[in-house]
Amino acid sequence: MGQSLMRYISTRGGMDPVTFRDAVIIGQAPDGGLLLPEVLPDLSSDLEGWRELAFEDLAFEVLRVFADDIDDAVLRKILKDAFETFASEDTIPLVQVNGLNVLELFHGPTLAFKDVALQVLGGLFEHIWGGQSASLNILGATSGDTGSAAIASVRGRPNIDIFVLFPDGRTSLMQELQMTTVLDDNVHCLGIEGTFDDCQGLMKNIFSDLAFKEEYRLGAVNSVNWARVVTQVVYYIYAALRFNEPVSFSVPTGNFGNVFAGYLARSMGAPIDRLVLATNENDILARFFETGVYARGVVQHTLSPSMDIQVASNFERFLYLYFNRDSERLVEFLKTFSEQGSAKVDYVDSVDPLFLATSVGEKETVETIKSTYAAYDYVLDPHSAVGVAAASRFELTSPVISLATAHPAKFPDAVNEAIGKDVATHPKLERLISQATRKRVLAADEKLVKNYLAENAR
Repeated sequence: MGQSLMRYISTRGGMDPVTFRDAVIIGQAPDGGLLLPEVLPDLSSDLEGWRELAFEDLAFEVLRVFADDIDDAVLRKILKDAFETFASEDTIPLVQVNGLNVLELFHGPTLAFKDVALQVLGGLFEHIWGGQSASLNILGATSGDTGSAAIASVRGRPNIDIFVLFPDGRTSLMQELQMTTVLDDNVHCLGIEGTFDDCQGLMKNIFSDLAFKEEYRLGAVNSVNWARVVTQVVYYIYAALRFNEPVSFSVPTGNFGNVFAGYLARSMGAPIDRLVLATNENDILARFFETGVYARGVVQHTLSPSMDIQVASNFERFLYLYFNRDSERLVEFLKTFSEQGSAKVDYVDSVDPLFLATSVGEKETVETIKSTYAAYDYVLDPHSAVGVAAASRFELTSPVISLATAHPAKFPDAVNEAIGKDVATHPKLERLISQATRKRVLAADEKLVKNYLAENAR
């Protein structure tokens, strides 16, 4: 292989460019920033030739552009192994019911959209770290779905241990069971007494302690990891190419990772008209795109817990591009936000006309689950319902694809109550209820978490 062309830099400007392999292992940059390619490629001239490709083949074409230091045959094998774990032949079927277009991203091992990227990331970790005598210790924080998907991607793999922080008692029961019933020796579930923002803060602080990060060889699985974002870009391109005109997407989001992948897809030439950014009552992102002000609120507990987030970790990547890659301006903005709980950008008519942002309340979420079932005989989980409800608020001329981010059986109480009968079931989840579980509950204290890592890391 010749000289690798794609190099990755930190949004905060304090890191020398690295290759894709290094970017995967580093996760978060040493200066606290997130990684992005030095230059975003223009894929528009390739799209027509990709129109007929199956999802796995399209993933190969897109990822090889970014992972140009991984051999083609190896990359194909990683993707094949990743998507073989999906229960649907199409991997991510596009379901069309009377003008409602739903992209089902939940057919992977843990029934959530996170599986699409995390199954790939698990294979990348094993390949890049393969043959090392030392163990890689993966640290993640989850508001519900990332944890189980990350665990499913590395459970039982040699030389990799995973530590997942989740807000104890604040995920759905099914989400917790999907983590705590995995009893492999290399899996460690830590219930943190606090919110997801507390978990994410602990993780970021631990990664910022570079000596500790190095000593325990910590890797990241959260959407801070570039490999996750770039894999998510693929399904936007894939779904857009199913239509003969530009499309819009409605994306339920809390951490800005999923919708940011759509933003990147469009930046690289995908025929995307608009992105509907759908939040629940935790509306920090919706408020930003409406007013230019990024202001922290109090975390509200909702029926869509994976989006109960007030500080979106992936938002930094968008701001960096929005500020024309001006790291100093970005760092200044983040500093103001961190000190004052609020920061703003110059706002004209909208921050970015690509985004249509809105916040969907609990009542409307329930109503949407109910009415979608009545009209289409289709069951939405509460997160996907937020996306469908948000899309209905805008007069869009392009076809709209709503992303279905989780199987309804992950949130049976909310779904069954909305519909009035037991429709939210899945045999995989039914089996979890009687299984043995293992977790450790800790206070939201950095020292306690570090001590646990130090004692249990290999």
